[in-house]
Amino acid sequence: MRIGMRLLLGYFLIVAIAAWFVLSIFVQEVKPGVRRATEGTLIDTATLLAEVGRDDLLNGDPQNGRVAQAFSQLHQRPFRANIGGIYKVRNEYHVYMTDAQGRVVFDSTGKGLGEDYSRWNDVWRTLRGQYGARSTQDDPNDPNSTVMYVAAPIVDQGKIIGVLSVGKPNSAMAPVIQRSERRILWAGGALLGIALLIGLIVAWWINRSISSLSRYADSVTHETPLPLPDPGSSELRKLAQALENMRIRLEGKNYIEHYVHALTHELKSPLAAIRGAAEILAEQPPPSVAARFIDNILVQNARMQSLVEKLLEQAKLENRVEIVPTRVSIDALFTRITDARSTQLAAKNIRLTGNGAALTVEGDADLLEQAFGNLLDNAIDFTPSGGSIVLSAEETQKQTLLKVTDSGSGIPDYALARIFERFYSLARDNGLKSSGLGLAFVQEVARLHHGDIQLHNREAGGVEAILRLHRPFT
Repeated sequence: MRIGMRLLLGYFLIVAIAAWFVLSIFVQEVKPGVRRATEGTLIDTATLLAEVGRDDLLNGDPQNGRVAQAFSQLHQRPFRANIGGIYKVRNEYHVYMTDAQGRVVFDSTGKGLGEDYSRWNDVWRTLRGQYGARSTQDDPNDPNSTVMYVAAPIVDQGKIIGVLSVGKPNSAMAPVIQRSERRILWAGGALLGIALLIGLIVAWWINRSISSLSRYADSVTHETPLPLPDPGSSELRKLAQALENMRIRLEGKNYIEHYVHALTHELKSPLAAIRGAAEILAEQPPPSVAARFIDNILVQNARMQSLVEKLLEQAKLENRVEIVPTRVSIDALFTRITDARSTQLAAKNIRLTGNGAALTVEGDADLLEQAFGNLLDNAIDFTPSGGSIVLSAEETQKQTLLKVTDSGSGIPDYALARIFERFYSLARDNGLKSSGLGLAFVQEVARLHHGDIQLHNREAGGVEAILRLHRPFT
């Protein structure tokens, strides 16, 4: 299982447990909370009606008193109330009044009149000056028919002369409780959904960052490693830098062996030529012959010196981990590299056009000049006399593209996959080969600038080299 999915499952499990814990508390508290609120209302109502019913009890005719008249009119007057989506169409209070002995002298339903309620908890406790309340099933066969009763004392001159109890069916509270529970559960479901969405986004970001690092690590074994990615967080950025350092160290293990073999192969030919010339010179040939072989020695010596210098330059570049960027003008860059090669261009009668479009890039000016100069050198070497080369630059949303386009013969298909290998080169028009380090140097410069280099044949003939530089440079 991928690490992002494991993190997502762990995160979602934690959120789900926390949500379940909180929701269970809310749901468990809804019912007693509603009942406590209802009980508080019943206390207020009972206390108020006890004050009204005192005169009825003192007059000795509670059945025709003001409380009885109020309930008689209440039952005759229909009403309809919309309480937050819950419709109330009838009075649900059950009120009864007892005397000081606990005998019912008034019942709003008329059922308990004359009965002895002195043993009921609400009446018994209230007659003794305590808070009285009870919850009783109205129908013994129906456990959902419970009614909550709250009593208030009827006091006259400091003496309790009776009790007034107000009851309300618990079933009347059920719609409120059910609606609250539904809303809490919906909110919990929405919370889990949002948490899952956030978790998916985080897991996607982590997987994407790790995948980019994995692709970079896999590309280390290739000849064209990917640019060092920017994962977007300080921790993963440190990991990316550690991978980059590891890449440099791992490459260093094979670096010497690879370069020794390549250098041996490249130096074998000029050394053989020098040795042959030296053997002929040892025989003291005529001056004209000696001069020709001396020139050959000097040419081969210059070739070896150039190769060694380029190797040192390449090795120095590959050991660099980062650069200090500055703002570089593309027009100025094109001008410098074309002025430095004006002689070669004139010798081959090559028409060169350039357009930097007044663009700028962030990077190392010297490295960019040398890298782009290498691309121009290749274009000059493989463009026939009378040909043309175009230097251009353009910007996309996130990149600046530096292009060198020539009208030469193009790159053979068999060489396309190897053009960035060190010491791999193709024969030029004069039959000579380069050191094979120019494009490898350009590739390293592109890597240091978090970009890449691509070469491809054009349908119209020739090659187009594109050096991509990301902007802004980070």
